[in-house]
Amino acid sequence: QVQLVESGGGLVQAGGSLRLSCAVSGRSWGNYVIGWFRQAPGKEREFVAAIRWSDGETYYIDSTRGRFTISRDNGKSTVYLQKDSLKYEDTAVYYCAAQSPGVHQFDYWGQGTQVIVST
Repeated sequence: QVQLVESGGGLVQAGGSLRLSCAVSGRSWGNYVIGWFRQAPGKEREFVAAIRWSDGETYYIDSTRGRFTISRDNGKSTVYLQKDSLKYEDTAVYYCAAQSPGVHQFDYWGQGTQVIVST
């Protein structure tokens, strides 16, 4: 089992910045991919960014590339999502998830943290 706990959500003005944290714990997860997803009201959950823990390789969707940065801190067992130049449409519940090696989906999920961007 892998446990994921998100934090750092809140209310921010458009154009502002916010950093989300995902604390990872549980059995050995050094070969996992840790990702961030978001779900806006009335919309499907969508992938935002991911990082492969073993070598730090990162993945983004086009709408967040250049504005969002995913990173990891090995010592703190934490993955961060730094979000800059926030837009109203970034308002969503953000979820942290883990993909086990050899599994073609994210199979562990956190509880989510709400981000509201005001205009």
